[in-house]
Amino acid sequence: MKVPRRDGFATRAPMNLFGWLKGSSRRDTSALDEWRVSWSSAVEGGDSLDAGLRQQLDTLASSEGDLEIELEMLDGLDQLRAVQQAVAAGTMPSVETHHRVIGREACHFSAPSSLATEQAQASGRVLLTGTRAVFVGGGRTSATAWHAVHDIGRLERDVLLVRPDRSVAAHLRFNTYGDAVVCAFLSRQLKGSRRSSL
Repeated sequence: MKVPRRDGFATRAPMNLFGWLKGSSRRDTSALDEWRVSWSSAVEGGDSLDAGLRQQLDTLASSEGDLEIELEMLDGLDQLRAVQQAVAAGTMPSVETHHRVIGREACHFSAPSSLATEQAQASGRVLLTGTRAVFVGGGRTSATAWHAVHDIGRLERDVLLVRPDRSVAAHLRFNTYGDAVVCAFLSRQLKGSRRSSL
């Protein structure tokens, strides 16, 4: 299976993980499903579809009822665009944090998350620095260095950091779409920056 990436290349995701994330339910071709596909295209592509997404959702509101998740997805898209604009202007986000685990490293992202591959799904926080992604919580700390990450995939609110051998270094589950899409975007930026500096 291939997962689209923002840079236009496809990332091969581990089938066993994304397979169960999608589940076995059939996808119908409802207008709301089509809207979600368009949203994913906008996240991975660019802002040319953003205005159309809002107009389509306004139209769907009268027939589809509760659109709480889709509204959250639009909020997430707004968060992503703000971060993308800052990065395009040469400024990586800076987050004030006092976690001892990252020491004096600058923190570019911090959000609540859980480790989806663990049975208990320990809750904690993900921190992104210029050298690594760190999960702190549930009485444990785990870190993945950017040089050890080959691909980054996102599905719904989950972000996967994948090693060169296609094994999963970290499977992070976020509480919101906004945190997931921003984490995936910044992870790609930080991974790319790390590789270019070597």
